[in-house]
Amino acid sequence: MSSLEQFLPAFLEEVVGDRFGRYSKYIIQDRAIPDVRDGLKPVQRRILYAMYDAGNTPDKGYRKSAKTVGDVMGNYHPHGDSSIYEGMVRMAQPWKMAHMLIDGHGNWGSIDDDPAAAMRYTEARLSPIAMELLRDIEKRTVLFKDNFDNTTKEPVVLPSRYPNLLVNGVSGISSGFATEIPPHNLREIIDACNAVMDNPDIELLQLMTIVKGPDFPTGGLIMGEDGIRDAYQTGKGRIYHRSKSTIEDLKGGRQQIVITEIPYQVVKSRLVTAMENIRIEKKVEGIAEVRDESGRGGLRIVVELKKDADAQGILAYLLKKTDLQVAYSFNMVAIVNKTPKQLGLKEMLTAYIAHQKEVVTERSKYELEKAEDRAHVLEGLAKALNLLDEVIATIKASKNRQDAQQNLVAKFTFTERQADAILTLQLYRLTNLEITSIEKELKDIQKRITYLRSILASEKKLLSVIKDELNEIREKYGIDRRSDIQGEVEELKVNLEVIVPAEDVLVTLSQEGYIKRTSKLSFTRSGGELGSAGVKEGDVIRTLLDVNTIDQLLLFTRKGQYYQLPVHQIPEFKWKDTGTAVVNVVPLPKDDSIVSVIPVKDFETPERTLVFVTKRGQVKRTELKEYKSTRSTAIAAVKLADGDEVIRVALSDNTKELLLITKNGMGIRFPENEVNPMGRVAAGVRGIAVREGDEIVAAEWVSGDEGEVLVLTELGYGKRSLLLDYPIQGRGGKGVATFEFKEGKRVRSNGEGLIGGLHCKEERELVLLTAAGAIQNVSTEKAPIDDRKSTGRAIAAVDKKDVLTTFFVRADL
Repeated sequence: MSSLEQFLPAFLEEVVGDRFGRYSKYIIQDRAIPDVRDGLKPVQRRILYAMYDAGNTPDKGYRKSAKTVGDVMGNYHPHGDSSIYEGMVRMAQPWKMAHMLIDGHGNWGSIDDDPAAAMRYTEARLSPIAMELLRDIEKRTVLFKDNFDNTTKEPVVLPSRYPNLLVNGVSGISSGFATEIPPHNLREIIDACNAVMDNPDIELLQLMTIVKGPDFPTGGLIMGEDGIRDAYQTGKGRIYHRSKSTIEDLKGGRQQIVITEIPYQVVKSRLVTAMENIRIEKKVEGIAEVRDESGRGGLRIVVELKKDADAQGILAYLLKKTDLQVAYSFNMVAIVNKTPKQLGLKEMLTAYIAHQKEVVTERSKYELEKAEDRAHVLEGLAKALNLLDEVIATIKASKNRQDAQQNLVAKFTFTERQADAILTLQLYRLTNLEITSIEKELKDIQKRITYLRSILASEKKLLSVIKDELNEIREKYGIDRRSDIQGEVEELKVNLEVIVPAEDVLVTLSQEGYIKRTSKLSFTRSGGELGSAGVKEGDVIRTLLDVNTIDQLLLFTRKGQYYQLPVHQIPEFKWKDTGTAVVNVVPLPKDDSIVSVIPVKDFETPERTLVFVTKRGQVKRTELKEYKSTRSTAIAAVKLADGDEVIRVALSDNTKELLLITKNGMGIRFPENEVNPMGRVAAGVRGIAVREGDEIVAAEWVSGDEGEVLVLTELGYGKRSLLLDYPIQGRGGKGVATFEFKEGKRVRSNGEGLIGGLHCKEERELVLLTAAGAIQNVSTEKAPIDDRKSTGRAIAAVDKKDVLTTFFVRADL
């Protein structure tokens, strides 16, 4: 037979699946997930048992950690020494364990994530409470199994005389499973065990009056009662763990934030570095210094503030942006009957109580067996002492020890065990005092037998024993709660003033889409005139805003989108610089452009709405607060029909009329409150009935009868007509004529369509732009005042090959 014929074909996915399944089973059961009964991972259990077996107990001196690691690796845990030592180190660190299981001597690391010294330098022994995990292990209370090389036995689980899984918590990641169980208060957990034993049907809400939530060794403030309840109900939940801090007053009107407790598993040195970086990068104005003053007196981080700094605002920012506050997610998974299972609080307590019932039952059986054996021996001794002379005579007449044992059994009906005990009896035990002590011991042991039998016969008695022993541990090792609990999660609101120094600035946006933020000082130094502003050749400033760095800008686009842009995020440039393309500040697509920029100080200002006007004559009014956002990406501002575009967006107080002007010279004036407020992404209602081929070119807000309406064609013909001539109508109509176009072969054309309109009460300077990008400046006074339906006159020199495309009022402060 060839060697190839000895192999069977197999599919790769089956082989890989089988091997990975075995690997997963191993790391879930034997590495990363704790047992629900003793709350220990295998490496932890092996470390504790190896130390116990070697007599490395609290009543003896410390031993080198390397010896323990060697024992564990050689006898129970055939893995690397580093993984064993890391397990040891964690059990010796008070900021990670609620009750340390190992009493370490030497450098065992720090809360700053400093590593422990090498195992050859550190020393350790079991802590007193660790002995409670191992107590009664020699009384056949738990199963033992062969170790990896069948040379010795190791426990499958420890007796765990207190609920270690919940008291010390655990975290671990395995294949397909992870676990995150926080530490709890020993007293609360034992009280909860007692409550479940008293009433197995107890409701979770009743249990939560006893176990209020986790109790982290680092203290802090726990927020989120709902998250705790979810976790205790289902095994999954989310809470927030916040540092404990106070604001202290210093001399000279200054203050400092003092942090004395930090969240669980947060590295202090990294936290301090993160706060220092915020100071260096000036993400917050007002931090003078960050110091770590921790020492033997405990943890103390000081954030010293500058004079007049907003201490509460800075603290809120630090809580939000650093690990001074962290989210903690419960994922309570443990091994139950060799299977990983997600457990709630009551299920964990029930599983632990079942384990204790088994431990105490097995211990009672063991002790009863020993007691009955001792009673049997004592009964034989007492009987022999009553027949002492005959017993001695029988022994003297025997040939040897074996013959003597047989003769005692045959003559006096002693058992072999009793006869053996009589033969080993020392002569001093024949004194009256010793005879009395034997009788007394027999009585005591018979009482003990009765007591042990009563435990085995009655579950009530069994539970009473478990309760008494748990309460002893509670009294001996219980500590006060370290973490405070707050039911509601406090929302962190950081005022922009804390992050950004309030400063009045100028923001400009050019026709070609260049934006910049400039200080008033730079503007003044450059001459304090708009004409000195830096723009690219052929470009012109279209929007000029006098705003504050803590304001927000709403940038509305032609395609119905908008961006919320904080003023302080606009790059700062000198007044004579051109600025940066707006696409570098907001992600504006190439085929879209900005039509309106609206500064906002407060989105909650009452009676303020945004009014949208589209090319097809749609008008929409929506409350300003609907547009508040924290997103930096595009957000839908209005729903547009195919081919429609936004031409203008304005902030309104809802008291004026809206004047719409179309390309073909029609105009309509109607009260804007005829447009009811609607949702952010609504399409709006009809403002004017636009004929085929016509479109809106201007939208103006007017009131009263003062002022004129200026219109302009693409050939530069314009005129002003009195606002009084535009009657207030209902929205949605055709409107009235606002311009007359000249027609005919012999008539010089005044244009084919309007490019815009403007309501003006005083002289304004207009900026006219042509298709080729040429720029002209014209005063509104140049346009004659004429009838509403008139032909206008040329107010700008325009070449028919390069017509006007748009105009706007020259920006000014």
